[in-house]
This record gives sequence, C-alpha cells and structure tokens, in this order.
Amino acid sequence: MKPETPAPASLAEHTPMMQQYLRLKAQHPDILLFYRMGDFYELFHGDAEKAARLLDITLTTRGTSAGQPIRMAGVPYHAVEQYLAKLVALGESVAICEQIGDPAASKGPVERQVMRVITPGTLTDSALLDERSDNTLLAINAARGTVGLAWLNLASGELRVLEAPAGRLRDELTRIRPAEVLCAAESALELPAGIARSALPEWHFDRDAGRRALAEQLGTLDLAGFGADDLGPALGAAGALLGYARSTQNQALRHVVSLTVEHASEYIRLDAATRRNLEITETLRGERSPTLLSLLDVCITGMGSRRLAHWLHHPLRDRAIPAARHAAVSELTGEGAGERFSLVRRALKPVYDVERITARIALRTARPRDLAGLRASLEALPSLRRPLADAQTPLLQALFGELAPPVGALHLLAGAIREEPAAFLREGGVIADGYDAELDELRGIETNCGAYLIDLEARERERTGIANLKVEYNRVHGFYIEITHTHAAKVPDDYRRRQTLKNAERYITPELKSFEDKALSAQERALAREKALYEELLGKLAADLPALQRVAQAIAQIDVLAAFAERAIRLDYAQPRFSREPGIAIVAGRHPVVEAQVAPFIANDTRLDQTRRLLLITGPNMGGKSTYMRQTALIVLLAYAGCFVPAKSAAIGPVDQIFTRIGAADDLAAGRSTFMVEMTESANILNNATADSLVLMDEVGRGTSTFDGLALAWAIARALIGKNRSYTLFATHYFELTRLAADYAGAANVHLDAVEHHDKIIFLHALEEGPANQSYGIQVASLAGVPAGVIRHARRYLAALEQHAAANAAQGDLFASAPLEEPGPPASHPALERLRQAPLDELTPKAALDLLFELRELW
Repeated sequence: MKPETPAPASLAEHTPMMQQYLRLKAQHPDILLFYRMGDFYELFHGDAEKAARLLDITLTTRGTSAGQPIRMAGVPYHAVEQYLAKLVALGESVAICEQIGDPAASKGPVERQVMRVITPGTLTDSALLDERSDNTLLAINAARGTVGLAWLNLASGELRVLEAPAGRLRDELTRIRPAEVLCAAESALELPAGIARSALPEWHFDRDAGRRALAEQLGTLDLAGFGADDLGPALGAAGALLGYARSTQNQALRHVVSLTVEHASEYIRLDAATRRNLEITETLRGERSPTLLSLLDVCITGMGSRRLAHWLHHPLRDRAIPAARHAAVSELTGEGAGERFSLVRRALKPVYDVERITARIALRTARPRDLAGLRASLEALPSLRRPLADAQTPLLQALFGELAPPVGALHLLAGAIREEPAAFLREGGVIADGYDAELDELRGIETNCGAYLIDLEARERERTGIANLKVEYNRVHGFYIEITHTHAAKVPDDYRRRQTLKNAERYITPELKSFEDKALSAQERALAREKALYEELLGKLAADLPALQRVAQAIAQIDVLAAFAERAIRLDYAQPRFSREPGIAIVAGRHPVVEAQVAPFIANDTRLDQTRRLLLITGPNMGGKSTYMRQTALIVLLAYAGCFVPAKSAAIGPVDQIFTRIGAADDLAAGRSTFMVEMTESANILNNATADSLVLMDEVGRGTSTFDGLALAWAIARALIGKNRSYTLFATHYFELTRLAADYAGAANVHLDAVEHHDKIIFLHALEEGPANQSYGIQVASLAGVPAGVIRHARRYLAALEQHAAANAAQGDLFASAPLEEPGPPASHPALERLRQAPLDELTPKAALDLLFELRELW
C-alpha cells in the first residue's frame, strides 16, 4: 500500500514549497522521495510516516499547507548513505531530489530536480553494495512457453540475454540471483523470496523497440555481430531493462558497450534444488558460511570474489576453458613457483575495485577517493604483471597483456588528483596543485592573502613616499589603504576614497579592488573551479572506459587463479584431468567443506563408468552417505569451474548436468508437502537427466508408506539405469533395492562401513564394495538421546519384524527374480544370555525374585 500524499489537483491551495514537492512527488508516486532542504533530505506526508517506521527516525509535524498539518521526517545529507542502505535492504526504492538552483538568485523556492532513483537492482555506490557480491537487475518477458531474460550489472556494465523454456525460469533466477526483477504489470509471475519486483507497462517489453534500444546502446546498425539478431522475447526484455536503468540514473549508460548472449548448453545445468543442496554460496539455513565459496574465497579484491562466485555457479561444458585455468593454476603452484604465486597476491593488495570505479566514472558519480584508488590500482599493475612476464601457459600470457595499464588515464590521474584527496568534492582539496593555473592562483590568494598585503603595503610606501601608509582589512569595508590627513597631498591620482575618518582617509586602488574581488570570493571560486575541473576530468577518463574494463576483468581473473593456487597448496588439492571417455574416476576424494570442519576426514574413491552407472549406497544414518554423494558432485563442479579438487586424482568425462535429490522440506507457501517436494524433484531428474548427467538421489520414498516408498524407489532406480542411463549415486535404506545389482549390469552395491560394539555404533566413514548388512537406526537413535525405554521397545519390535520377515521370505521378492536373503538371527541381548545361564531348576523363590530384578536392570 503506497503512502498517502495530497492530490496534485489541489496544488493552488498549497504553499509554493509544497507545490514544488507535490509536482515532483507526482512523478514518483510509488517510491520514497528524498527532498533536499539545506543540510537534510526531508520526507513529507505518507513518505514521512513510512520512512519513520522503516528507519526508526522521528516523525514530526511542522506548519500547515492547504489547511492541513505537514508531517515530516528527515535524515542528514552527510549520513544519507546508511539510511539508503537500510531501505534498499528492505526492498525499497528512493528518488533523490537535489537543489539545482542558486539560493541567492531564487525569488521563490530553490529549483529542485530528481537526479537519480535508487532501486535494489541499480546500485552503484560502494556504501550501498556488498563488495564481494554482484548486484543484478533482471527483466523477464514471457511469450508462448518461452521466457526472454535480460540482466544488467550496472556496477560493472555487464549486459546479458537468454531465452529459455518457461519451465526453466526458477532455475535461471536461482543461477542469476537478481536483486530486482522487472516484469509486465499484468504478469502473474511468482518470484523467490528476497527479490524485489518492479512492474512496468506491457508496451515497455516490445520486441522491435527493444531491438532498436539495444542497437542504439551498443552503437551498431543491428545485433548480428552479437548473435542476438534472431532473438524474440529476450529483445523485449532488454529494451525494458535499458529504459528502466537509464531512467533511474537520469543519463546514458556509457559503460554498457557489449552484449553477451547466453545459451542453455553453455553451462553445466544446476537446477535450484542442486544449488541449494550443494551449498555453493549459501547454506541450507541461508547463511554465507560454511559454504564452498566461503572456503575458496581468499581473493584479495572484491572483483576476484565476485568472479569466483560466478565461476562456481557457472561451470562450463566447454572443457577447454576450465582446462586452461587448471594449467594456469598448475604453473602458479608448480615447482619453483612459490615466489611467483606470492608476488601475484602481494601485488593485488593495493588494488581497489577498478570494475565498480569504472562504472561510477561512466555514470559521473565517482568520488575523489574513487579516482585516487583507481590511480593506485593502475600504478600497481607493473608489479602485478612482473610475475607473469615469463609465463608459459596461454591464459597467464593473455592476462599479462590485458594487465597493461592505460597510460593516458594513469598520467591524467597522477597529475590531476591530490595524493590524499578529500572524501567529497564539496569539501575542496581534490585537484592537485600545478594541474590548473587558475585554481592555483585562487588557492594562492586564499592561502597567501597576508603575504600579498604586506608586499602591497611595502610597494605603495615606496611609490608614494608615505612611511606610515597601511594596507588593512575589515569585514565591513573590505580591503583599504589608510593614509593620515598630514600626507593627503601625496595621495596618487589612482587612489579612490572609500571612507573618511577623523584623522585619516581610507582609499582603494584598482589593483587592491581586483585583489579584493578575488580574495573575498577565492574560496567559493576555487571550489567552483575544482568542480568544473573534476567534471572535465571524468569526461576525459570516459575515453578510457573500455581499457579500464579490460584491466578490471584481467585483475579479477588473476585474483581467482591466485586464490585457486593458494587453496591448492594449503588444502592439498590435485589437478583434475578431463577424459574423453565417459565416466568419473576419483581417488581418495574428500568433501571440501566438511573436511575443513571435521578432522580427521576419511577420503573415499568414486568409480562410475559404463559398467557402474548406478551405485546403490547403503549404510547407517550418520555414516557419511550424503557427504560422500555431495563430495563427488562438488569435485566435478570444481573441475569444470577451473579449480583443483580435493582428491589424490580425478579423471572426469563429459558432464552436462548435475542433479541432486537430497533432503526435503515442506514448501508451505506453494502448498506442497515434503513428499510432494521430493517427488517433484525426482520428476525433474527423470524428465531431464541424460547419459552425461550426474545424479544424486538420497533416500527416495521416505515420505510415504513403506511399500509405496519402496515401490517408487525401485521404479526410479530402474528408470535411471535403463532409460536415463545417468551416472547415479543412489543412497537408500531399502535393502530390497540392493537386488538391482544382480539384475542390471550397470548397477553396483557399495556401503559406508560401521561397527557395533556393546550396543554402541562406531562410524568408519569408509566406502566398501557390497551392500551393508543393517542400517543401525536404533543405535543412531540412542546416540541422539532417545530415552532408553524407547530404545528397548524398538529393539523388541525390530526383532519381531525381522522374525516376521524371515517367516514370509519364502513368498519371494516382488522386486527381483532372485529371492531375498533371510535376515540373520536377532542380535543377542545381555538379559537373554543371563537367563540362559541361570540354573532355573535350582533357584529358590528368593533367588528367582533376585534374578528378575537383575534381568530388569539388564533389559
């Protein structure tokens, strides 16, 4: 519900100030308007009430307009960023209205204008952005079963488009992770939680208009050079996206100079469930750590961290690119390369966020310290290039060339910006001395005023011969030359009387008048000159935007590669090998995140090939089945992202998709039970997995009755072997499924080992061939603290069930041609052993009663 604001129809009844406010507010009715008044940004009426509630600031009432009290709330302009950050985090958008007129020359309210609109997806200010995460604005345009997506990272200028089946939308949103989504006002689109939504009129998504907008933005006649000429709804989405972004910035997007067309076959597919279950950048609880990203992110720069997150979420099917990254990491970690590796990371330390600074230069919002940081970064490039000068791998050689500093920009920044500039341009002290003669003169007047007056006084005394001539200043009359009446005859003709005193006259000369004009306005004029020079400087740097973007991309890449090298050395990772043959062969693989939390970690092998396409994994709860499955998927993902892997060795064949069906929870918002979520994810896998897909299935069928669940698990496993023929890790507690290995050549049994000692379970976490002999569920329940009485009853009921199963074993196995093995005899119990040993025929009544009490204690 939008805040209530008086209707524009009654403008004439309001004060001039409120008339101006209401006109501006009418242009942005659905968002908060920060209205600059002196040292504050004020909010009025409904905006004030909403801001007071969201920001916990004071709501007050001052004066009236049109007979109504004016509700107000405000924030100081010098601290506005912290309030904006809070609002954006809450999904709010804000229009920033500045004073653009001269208060001294204004006869009514100072002229104001909305200079920019801040929305969750269009942030560029460093104070509002997470340094290590991308902030993306995405537009969605649906048409006949296809969705066109266009997304823009305004802080870097990266623009991408994609067309995909409508059913893939949720997966793509999970991959791209936009901060804000644009869609047609009539759309019934459901978005994942945490994504801000902005509705636009349907005509904003017109395909032809989008094509023209893209061509204009990219400076081309058509889009054929970008491979986008044949796109449909994606062009409409791009047009809406560019129009919205331009309107929020109130200017052209000079740094958006390229377009990337993505294709579904470009990356290894990871659906939303897989990204969540593998905890790539977020834990299942929604936390940032411990995750794969938090483990690997030792990047020095924010650019590197953002690129690392992108690589992890976008493993490439084209194995040449990750293989090139492997080769680069290998050279950085190779024998005798320790010094090279440390020099790269050391050289990155003085580097600032060149990518985002470049965007702010293009948008004319760069601050003085941004430019000082850019200068420091460019000055650090020679040190960063030095360790790469003799590199042998193609990727490092290419990065060496791309890290060449743009000499023009560096020279300009070195001459124009002070070594330690002020934080804000409004404070002055930004432009370096010696850069501009006029500014130097104004600063000289301001700082050397006293020296100039002493010099002028000495010269005038010598010229006039008046020894007691004085050159002075006061706030009322300004600068003047004072001469006593006794020397009136010696006053030169160019002196003009300014004030008469009892014993003296005060004069002004053309030179002193000129100096006075300069001196009295020197600070103001110096600040105005600095602002003009700063704007001119930003304009000159705009010519180097492509070169600066190239440098930023190269810095990000070398930062990630150096981080991969550091992790490989520190965590004992091995270089994976890509194989042309189908299959996955991992020797002594480890879960990268779990091994960092648990010591010691037991490494295990994984072998999937034509003869072992499905591994049926059995073993106890807590035995490590889920960890083993996830580590296999993470090792494959890391290899295709270009990182070394936690294993002694890994040979990986072609992989097109990774699916996981691990764990489940109710989706209450969508009205789906745990079992429904489980079956939906299973259906997605069965409908999309191919022979090159890696599938992880954990405990399918648990959410329904035993026979229903067993039947479904059996049928799903058979489909994965016979129809999909995917590489599958299938964990289960249904021991009946282990019969699949006897019926299908592509299935094999493995188990995570454990031993039982004195009714206690010891997890070995070691993978062994063959099926497990039991699930140890009761022992695990005991470890969890389930009361002893419950455990005793469970043991008794389990024994009865096993006896019943043994009695019915002759009826045959419904799921396999071979009969089920009869379960072994129930485990012995101390109470039973004591009872067997007791001489019952010889016991007295008192001894028998004592024995009963003893047995009760044992039971």
